[in-house]
Amino acid sequence: MAGLEVLISALENDADALPLKMNLRTDAVIINQSSEDSAREVITKNGKRVRIFECNERGVGRSRNRALSEAKGEIILFSDEDIILDDDYEEKILNEFKKYPDADLIFFNLEVNEKRRTYWNDKKKRVGKFSCGRYPAYSAAARLDALKKSNVRFSLLFGGGAPYSNGEDSLFFTDCLRAGLKLIAVPVKIGKETYRDSTWFKGYTEKFFYDRGVLFHFLYGKAAVLWAARFAIVKRKVMCREIPPAKAFNLMKKGIAKGKSL
Repeated sequence: MAGLEVLISALENDADALPLKMNLRTDAVIINQSSEDSAREVITKNGKRVRIFECNERGVGRSRNRALSEAKGEIILFSDEDIILDDDYEEKILNEFKKYPDADLIFFNLEVNEKRRTYWNDKKKRVGKFSCGRYPAYSAAARLDALKKSNVRFSLLFGGGAPYSNGEDSLFFTDCLRAGLKLIAVPVKIGKETYRDSTWFKGYTEKFFYDRGVLFHFLYGKAAVLWAARFAIVKRKVMCREIPPAKAFNLMKKGIAKGKSL
């Protein structure tokens, strides 16, 4: 099996410093959203090729899609500028793809701040439409050929720099499943996240619930209203302290209606 290539989304960062900062030990593509448009290539101390693209545009979906269009590795790992990879991440990832040759995309463990933790894989398991939403993009590695054949891309509507709040990862993995790709999760740690404030989360505001409704339309279609009701009930103690569940539900319904018009 050919080596691994890491696809990194960055925002106004010192891209040349990222290979050392992130402990990159493989080839990589860095998409740095900045104030210019340029491309360059650097060779790391261990002889790996890192291609850096400065892009005068905004939106994490655009960033990840650009990285996918530039990718050349057989196996790719999505990543962010605040991830520090383990020394042996390449070996761990490639071993899992050898172990599970029918898997198109594999989710790995990364250590994150407890407030941001949405999952931890204790065992190998199949990932379906009701569980894929808990995984961030930076936990996923995939066979590039399978992604290209599926023609799945990240939405430009959701995430940092987009019109609506987070949800681009959930929608991407849902679209992978719709395209017939096999997704699994394994209890293998490949790195950690350095904590930073969210670039999009401003609290459980009216916009948060409205945007969630827009996302639910794309995720669940005709069942979106039922999922909105469930969300308002299940999350009421955490997310509905300032906005009552009934109002949150109505905001999500308005978002669902907006989603139908997009």
